[in-house]
Amino acid sequence: MKATKEFRLSFTEEAKKIVAKMSLEEKVYLMSGRSSFEENAEAFNNPTVDFHYNCYPYPAGGNDRLGVPSLLFCDGPRGAVVEKATCFPVSMARGASFDPDLEREIGEAIAKEIRAFGGNYFGGVCINLPYNPGWGRSQETYGEDDYHIGAMGTALVQGIQKHNVIACIKHYAFNSMENGRFKVSVEADKRTEREVYLRHFEECVKSGAASVMSAYNKYQGTYCGQQHYLLTEVLKGEWDFDGFVVSDFMWGTRDTVNAANAGLDVEMCDTNYYGDKLVQAVRDGKVKEAMIDDAALRIVRTLLAFKKAPDPQEYPRKLVSCMAHIALARKAAQKSMTLLKNDGAVLPFKKEKTKTVAVLGELGNVANIGDHGSSRVFPHYVVTPAAGVAELLPHAAVTFYDGEDIEEAKKIAKAADAVIIVVGYKHDDEGEFLQPTDGENGFKKEIGGDRKTGLGLHDQDIRLLKEVGGVNPNTAAVLIGGNMIMIDEWKDRVPAILMAYYPGMEGGTVIAETLFGDNNPGGKLPFVVVKKESDLPAVDWNAESITYNYYHGYAKLEKEGVAPSLPYGFGLSYTTFSVDKPSFEVRGDMVVARCSVKNTGPVTGDEVVQFYVGFPNSEVDRPVKSLRGFKRVTLEPGEEKSVEIVCPTDRLTWFNKDHWELEHMEYVGMIGTSSADKDLKKGKFTL
Repeated sequence: MKATKEFRLSFTEEAKKIVAKMSLEEKVYLMSGRSSFEENAEAFNNPTVDFHYNCYPYPAGGNDRLGVPSLLFCDGPRGAVVEKATCFPVSMARGASFDPDLEREIGEAIAKEIRAFGGNYFGGVCINLPYNPGWGRSQETYGEDDYHIGAMGTALVQGIQKHNVIACIKHYAFNSMENGRFKVSVEADKRTEREVYLRHFEECVKSGAASVMSAYNKYQGTYCGQQHYLLTEVLKGEWDFDGFVVSDFMWGTRDTVNAANAGLDVEMCDTNYYGDKLVQAVRDGKVKEAMIDDAALRIVRTLLAFKKAPDPQEYPRKLVSCMAHIALARKAAQKSMTLLKNDGAVLPFKKEKTKTVAVLGELGNVANIGDHGSSRVFPHYVVTPAAGVAELLPHAAVTFYDGEDIEEAKKIAKAADAVIIVVGYKHDDEGEFLQPTDGENGFKKEIGGDRKTGLGLHDQDIRLLKEVGGVNPNTAAVLIGGNMIMIDEWKDRVPAILMAYYPGMEGGTVIAETLFGDNNPGGKLPFVVVKKESDLPAVDWNAESITYNYYHGYAKLEKEGVAPSLPYGFGLSYTTFSVDKPSFEVRGDMVVARCSVKNTGPVTGDEVVQFYVGFPNSEVDRPVKSLRGFKRVTLEPGEEKSVEIVCPTDRLTWFNKDHWELEHMEYVGMIGTSSADKDLKKGKFTL
């Protein structure tokens, strides 16, 4: 039996008895992280494979006298941020797989490695929704759509907790900018709050997530780590959350009394405001001891449940970076590859006809697995695109050139049988933001941050694509990055474009396999690609106050009648598919969408069937369409399958002031292969 909510609640009485035996100091100790600011600063300033942020599970709380284990924190979400570990593709890439079953497997693998490291707590279920794709840390989440984020986050939670590792969902809430994250106050109306920014958190809580991490930013003027409305009224009250809340690290707690009274249960990863200060606040009557008792109960109950739930297996150290986990990382990269363009079927390149390959662009020979912030994983190796091609084609001559001299790049491209131009981003361009701080033990260098040059490529990449992309007809551009990259300025200069995201330790292998036909790309864009930045919500990344509006991403474009460059959910394949026989029916409290999907092309491939709902008869403002289900299917050439997607009717509700309301009217059901109308078959159903 895994530690489900029902199982966890069965330990309530035992936990109460333990807490009753504790002194105030012991209860507060449960609420206290035990690593240091100085150590973390040094780890970020001078990271090495053996010494880096979270290179061992960070402890918090515990009570040896009464048999309560410590929290032993391991960050993520690309893998276990402890020692050397398997590095999976970033969450945005895994979001492109549209495969919750695969994400559940990845959760299991990460949990096994955490257990092998001695940890019991995973802080890597990032389910924030990017208001704008320039958010530097958006690579850590799954995409722009709340339903999709909720489904993928739920799968990761389930996989992690299957192996009795506590899953922490983060950052609650409205955390989607880096440079201003320590000062910005986010404003949103009630519908935007509930329908767009909180619902996927609720989904993961309802699925059994046992911990929540608060965010650095403010919401409506109050830091999220001391937001009574978010932490106590909504999370612990309305959603009946039984677990515990931790602060984001170091700067996530700003005040002893306000944080404790708001319902922040654990200060992580060091103790500045809890500890002795919290004990004194209780003695001074500023914090009721009942608040401490509630936090202690939540912590003890959760730890007991996860400790006592039977393990499905043993967790020896040999599980870390084992062949099965590396194979899973490779599979995840394979399923994430998203083909954006393939004029003249230039891809896949023909291996047997390829004797010379040119890999151009600085990123073609860089071990590029994403951000260097708290999500950084240190794998045993990383395969670069150039190395992946050389390994796949041992008899071909592979030339790498960074493209600095355009004329030299043209010369190399003309002489090659196949040209691969690798462009995009790395950790200096986008990632978690930390800025230098004053003092001897502070952070000495700036890392990451929100995108500094907008949503397109760097000038040198654009020049390389424009001037070299058309030199050889057998040319493909490979995009590396954690969110949307605009392509209109140069897309006509290259016949093929592959979005690879940050594909993990086996990324170069899979890029090569995909370009040369050993892997048929089946990923779908988990975001819309726009023609102009102005098509998306404007964000001042250094703002002290920002209002998040109801519409963003594909929903905003559709509402305003703006055509995207590529629609949400889009992705090509080396085969073709047809969708037929759409039907939509209401079965009790479920809406059931069905269709048949056939592989009409020459090779085996995957298609992601997507179910959208339209609200043309609504009496309130609703999106043109909203994703409400998806399913990935694999089909052999000529094979046809019936696909059924089920959506609970409560996912069609809207938030009316203080409650969810289901409109009784005729809805439009849409099922197909992307959010674009031309890719959808339509029907109607009535609730």
